[in-house]
Amino acid sequence: MLTVDLALEQLLAAARPLTDSLTVPLTAARGQVLAHAVTSSIDVPAFDNSAMDGYALHVTDFAAAPLAEFALTQRIAAGDVGAPLAPGEAARIFTGAPLPPGANAIAMQEDCTVEAGAVRVSGPLREGQHIRRSGEDVAQGTVVLPAGTRLRATELGLAAAIGVAELAVLRPLRVALLSTGNELVEPGDALTPGKIYNSNRYMLRALLEDMGCVVTDYGIVADELELTTRLLGEAAAGNDVVISTGGVSVGEEDHVRAALQTHEWLALWKIAMKPGKPFAFGRIGDADFIGLPGNPVSSFATFTLLVRPFLLARLGVSESLPHLWLPAGFSRPKPIPRREFLRVRIEHGHAVPYANQSSGVLTSVVWADAFAVVPEHSTLEEGDPVRIIQLALLER
Repeated sequence: MLTVDLALEQLLAAARPLTDSLTVPLTAARGQVLAHAVTSSIDVPAFDNSAMDGYALHVTDFAAAPLAEFALTQRIAAGDVGAPLAPGEAARIFTGAPLPPGANAIAMQEDCTVEAGAVRVSGPLREGQHIRRSGEDVAQGTVVLPAGTRLRATELGLAAAIGVAELAVLRPLRVALLSTGNELVEPGDALTPGKIYNSNRYMLRALLEDMGCVVTDYGIVADELELTTRLLGEAAAGNDVVISTGGVSVGEEDHVRAALQTHEWLALWKIAMKPGKPFAFGRIGDADFIGLPGNPVSSFATFTLLVRPFLLARLGVSESLPHLWLPAGFSRPKPIPRREFLRVRIEHGHAVPYANQSSGVLTSVVWADAFAVVPEHSTLEEGDPVRIIQLALLER
């Protein structure tokens, strides 16, 4: 069996980054991936400005005894431009307003009193106090967003802050999704004996769309070799990646494997992970093919830990799984040969597992907020440190 690390390594090595790009406004760029680096053409801030409401003055005047008061000569709000200060003068200034020439400090309004057109400062005061300097956030010519950046709200805000209205992004990945199995029926249909509802279709489609993929959904594909072969060919012709669930094992009714034998290449992997053992990876024409196990938790785990990084790599994004270490709220006294990904919830600083860890128990994924990783051939005592992969961070 392949280790999880080796399987991921081979997937990432086979990922062919997209090169097609399009230009979109900021309002349409959320979740997309930058095709080209973004360099700032301006300083941010563009001018020295006040970090708070107060009074702009010069510290030399403040230190020159016996001068204790400043003549209040102007008022500068955000968006205004003040006049130069003469010695002994101060300007009423508000947060974000440009610093007037002749000022080099801001006295907080809480430290000041105003009477008869003059302001008295109770100090202390130092040069540069409460001033945001030009370019202290972003200097002109700085690369603020490298190519391959996934655009979240914060990145879009930064692009707007440097005056960029449009961004060149990679076109979305086109992904075909097929659910194989005669046992499957759609939600809303009658559940006759021997049938189960198709949960993988809706879970995987949502995961793909959350990543910005354009999904072509083929629904349920019956366990028929001719039909499976035809639909896989159709799916590959119009998409970058084809993903199926079920049918990749070695049983007589596992027709995905048989249908793919005539194509360029197919690797049938047994991955040393629990849940999620059967896995297929290959190519149908120019489209990548990924076959996931049919059990819903196995499908979720293999998608999260293997397929998602592969799809990101095709978009030029390199992203490590976010993790931390916490005390285990469980024990594993007997080692197993596969790396185990337990569905856990973080409670009182410990990783507490769901009671039923079966690969068919989808409630465990809904309940959990993380995977706890138990290495292959390892044991754990309660309280030992265990690596935690937080599921919410994978959705960013």
